[in-house]
Amino acid sequence: MYGDTFSGYHPFINMLYFVAVIGFAMYFTHPVCLAVSLLCAFSYSVYINRKKAIRFTLLYILPMMIVTALLSPAFNHQGATILAYLPNGNPLTLESVLYGIAAASMLITVVTWFSCFNEVMTSDKFVFLFGRVIPALSLILSMALRLVPRFIAQAKIISNAQKCIGRDMSSGGLLRKMKHGIRILSILVTWALENAIETADSMKCRGYGLPGRTAFSIYKFDRRDGFALLYILACAAVVITGAAAGAYHFRYFPTVKGEWTGATIMVFAGYFALGAFPMLINAKEDIIWRRIMTTA
Repeated sequence: MYGDTFSGYHPFINMLYFVAVIGFAMYFTHPVCLAVSLLCAFSYSVYINRKKAIRFTLLYILPMMIVTALLSPAFNHQGATILAYLPNGNPLTLESVLYGIAAASMLITVVTWFSCFNEVMTSDKFVFLFGRVIPALSLILSMALRLVPRFIAQAKIISNAQKCIGRDMSSGGLLRKMKHGIRILSILVTWALENAIETADSMKCRGYGLPGRTAFSIYKFDRRDGFALLYILACAAVVITGAAAGAYHFRYFPTVKGEWTGATIMVFAGYFALGAFPMLINAKEDIIWRRIMTTA
């Protein structure tokens, strides 16, 4: 991460924020909510991961969105506005196309939010929050969250080591490449199992999960975290109140229809304020930092 201020907040604030934005992203299907959530998630992902986030979006997120958007109208034929007929005779409707785009947007938004969650909620934060309540499960979840990044990093190390002796997947014919790939995978799985056993033994020797065990922590809930808590709760209250009042009412079938009122705009503004919270904090800190650097 590159100077992300929000990740320096208390772990409870980080967890509460991601629970709120991910939960709302999976629940609300209104196009405005989907667009706002996707914009906020993508902006924050690019801010904390820079080129890595853009590469991940182009290589994985964008193809996933296109495939999901195309699959929906291929299997869902509901809707009153027929655009054309497929070769099998089923109708292609405008409503199914729009619903497919909405479903794809929801999917990639949730995936993007989880990528941000994985960067901000480190294993030590997770253990700090749930170590005393559910010590065994919190340790397993913290190990699972960092499993993929560590697997990828270790796989690169093993592949480079095998390459030095001519046993990587870039040398030889197809069968030899498969053999080298299986060898690398076997080494990687062995490393993962040994690492899990060593971690379990290490935590057991330290008395992890025993009653009355104390733990050192660098996290302290201060005034800044208090303001952030009030901000998140206020925005979430606006969003939930709007949902209870029917401000997000929008249907895709049989025809596309939604309602727009002054209250709806206010609710969308609250939704945007919640999603953009990390970026607002980072923008404020960046402005302060530039002023300090220019006056120094």
